[in-house]
Amino acid sequence: MTEHPTREGKIYCCCVIDVYSRKIVGWAIDMRQTTSLVLNALDMAVEARSPSQTVIHSDHGTQFASWAFTTRIRDAGLVGSMGTIGDGYDNAMIESFWDTMQVEILNRKKWRTRLELANAIFEYIEIYYNRKRRRSTLSWDSPVAFEDRRKANSIPG
Repeated sequence: MTEHPTREGKIYCCCVIDVYSRKIVGWAIDMRQTTSLVLNALDMAVEARSPSQTVIHSDHGTQFASWAFTTRIRDAGLVGSMGTIGDGYDNAMIESFWDTMQVEILNRKKWRTRLELANAIFEYIEIYYNRKRRRSTLSWDSPVAFEDRRKANSIPG
């Protein structure tokens, strides 16, 4: 989860990243850091992927340690994993995404309204990051192109 200010106040964004393709598969934005924020991001990811016996890794934030979140993980057939306290390396992939988003969009201007910033985050994730931003770790494909190439090369069966 990350936060960013606007002249109206802060907004919070929670994302679920697929470790294999680096695609943001679930995300949510709210004015408060609540359990519902992380549940909305998780629900989007589960809807997009229909995972089974997949590990969902998080930090020890109260939203991720909540009864509602752990129950939702279990109900979705996911396996919960939490990093060690104070160890940024446990969440290195999502932390790298947050750093990239800070540099490429959030810190480029002062945001007037929460809606303006929320729209910019939507465009960044759905239009640019997932579909256009190429990554060296994905043979210089975007996350969507990487997944498409993998599907095209897979053997049906």
